[in-house]
Amino acid sequence: MIMRVMGEGQYEVGEDHLNLLNQLDDELLTAVESGDEENFRQAYGKLLDAVKQYGTLLPDDSLEPSELILPSAEATLDEVRALLLSEGEGVIPGFPEYD
Repeated sequence: MIMRVMGEGQYEVGEDHLNLLNQLDDELLTAVESGDEENFRQAYGKLLDAVKQYGTLLPDDSLEPSELILPSAEATLDEVRALLLSEGEGVIPGFPEYD
């Protein structure tokens, strides 16, 4: 799956890491719903860190379509909340629930 982190580039993340990303996405959703800025920052930071850790950064001149676009690390709680509401399933939609 190709994921773009705004302002940082595209990462190709293998399917074997999607369960972990879904777990982190659930933590993010909980933090956003609580409205707690500190919990939100921690949860979103963990999600972005995992994308970078388990993903392979694509070259800047790569023209691969992104299947998922994540806001930058500086995104506000309200910006991410709006994204979650528009997706309806978290920021990483469409993948089977992890065990």
